[in-house]
Parts: sequence; C-alpha cells; structure tokens
Amino acid sequence: MESFVYILQDAGGRYYIGSTDNLRRRLNAHRAGYTQTTRNMNSPRLVFNQTFSSLKEARSMEKWLKGLKRKDYIAKIVADGRIRKKLHPSFNG
Repeated sequence: MESFVYILQDAGGRYYIGSTDNLRRRLNAHRAGYTQTTRNMNSPRLVFNQTFSSLKEARSMEKWLKGLKRKDYIAKIVADGRIRKKLHPSFNG
C-alpha cells in the first residue's frame, strides 16, 4: 500500500515529521486540531512529502528523520524536495 513521509512547518519555523497511508486525511486531522502534537503549531503547512511502497518503509524513514535532531538537515531535505542517498545511505531515493 502506498504510504508517505511528510514534513509540516509552522510560521515560527518549527518542523513536524510524520508518516501515513492517507496523506489527505492526516493533513485534515492536523488542520482540524485532532493531532495533539501539532495542535499548538502556528499555521502548519505541508512543506515536504515523499511516497514509499509500504507503511513499514515510511515509518522507518520517519523514525530515521526524527533521529536527525538537526534542523539544518530537515531544511535541506525540504529544499531538495526529496531524501537523498548521501543523507540516508540505506535508502535508494
């Protein structure tokens, strides 16, 4: 089943990284305030998404991205529009 890793950014520059098998539904949940972790974000907007062949693969990438802990790496991924192999050696993107 096609799945996604996505990144939201709020007006203050904070990022939120998530994964889902239904991007539209998940974004609507964020915008409606149904997601506790993004409820207090100031006008979050989708700045990145990448498709994966399975939810397992997307969740693995989400976990790796959250482990980066460096805002500049996340900003580079957003600017590039994709996750590059040199940033994640085991990924064939």
